[in-house]
Amino acid sequence: MNTEQPLPPGWRWVRLGDCGELAAGVTLGRRLESQCVRAVPYLRVANVKDGHIDLRDVATTPASAAEVKSLALKRGDLLLTEGGDADKLGRGAVWEGQLPECIHQNHIFRLRIDAARMEPAFVAFQVASPHGRAYFMGHAKQTTGIATINQRVLRDLPLMLPPLAEQRRIAAMLNAQMAAVDQARAAAEARLEAVKALPAALLREVFPRDASDAPDGWRTLPLGECGEVRSGVTLGRRIEGAGVRSVPYLRVANVKDGYLDLCDVAYTPATAEEIAALVLRRGDILLTEGGDADKLGRGTVWDDQLPGCIHQNHIFRVRISADSADPAFVALQAGAAYGKAYFLRHAKQTTGIATINQRVLKAFPLLMPPLLEQRRLAALLNAQMAAVEQARAAAEAELEAIKALPAALLRRAFSGEL
Repeated sequence: MNTEQPLPPGWRWVRLGDCGELAAGVTLGRRLESQCVRAVPYLRVANVKDGHIDLRDVATTPASAAEVKSLALKRGDLLLTEGGDADKLGRGAVWEGQLPECIHQNHIFRLRIDAARMEPAFVAFQVASPHGRAYFMGHAKQTTGIATINQRVLRDLPLMLPPLAEQRRIAAMLNAQMAAVDQARAAAEARLEAVKALPAALLREVFPRDASDAPDGWRTLPLGECGEVRSGVTLGRRIEGAGVRSVPYLRVANVKDGYLDLCDVAYTPATAEEIAALVLRRGDILLTEGGDADKLGRGTVWDDQLPGCIHQNHIFRVRISADSADPAFVALQAGAAYGKAYFLRHAKQTTGIATINQRVLKAFPLLMPPLLEQRRLAALLNAQMAAVEQARAAAEAELEAIKALPAALLRRAFSGEL
């Protein structure tokens, strides 16, 4: 923070350490020799969020009577985290007396503010502002992926301090604005979740959960009779053939549910024979072997986005025979509740892992209306999915804009614009 920055009339610079008493908390696993020891609730870093305290999971720790007396939290205490990930660096909130008795861990700092001179909420907002964040990042001790601050750094944080009445006015306005932002964020998150649920609902409108509920005129045919099912290239294999060159290949990470993520495509050496056998063609259906339950049989249709691309052995390629089925219809059906239920029912299950093999995939009982109806339904669903994707992008953009509001409001407040 630039302390040369001009301040509004009546404001002055102070250090955070001048705002009250700063103290670290209790160290877990310490040796306790006092006879007056009892279990008390204590706050961990996980409990102290950015702007609020999360009390859904509060642990207890043994503490002596002297520790409880010196560390018991009081209404108006400002709690700040020591660090860890960058988002935890100096984040905090004001304690509102939510529990009748509670102490805090040594990775949390407690600032007991002199409320006769300073408004705790005003101090908390300023610490959380872009000014405070920049100070912490500039003065943190950095190790690999970890950033921490100590009491000295915290005490030296420069704060802009207006008269007490102005502090309270600004804090009240920010509290009202942040409450409105929280409401807007909750509404935007609900809209995004509703949009995310639409693809499954659209698929349920077309594909029944059970084959016995299929519309009249639909038949069932094993997927293996509609085309060729093939696994891909095994990485790390011994390559002895001629004409070896590096080619792009798809991994499980590239094959999502209904689309391909080609932001990070790896390359592998392959022989001319392997490339000829495995190169993807427009209309190939790509389905994942498994892993987590959400990866089981997920996939989409290849549209020749990357010429000369092959696929890994953990991805199955289904090449539909000419006019036997519509590839988009097959891929959509595999991703519907009907397909997911089949794959999960026939998967090989180990701890947290579910996989299918080619035999299971070839036996998938494909629901088959006439080919023209397949194409009509696939075109309808793809158009609906494209509209859903647009709605999802809009909902995500709205949510990101709302998430950016707190920092903008704090920036205005501590630039003298409120």
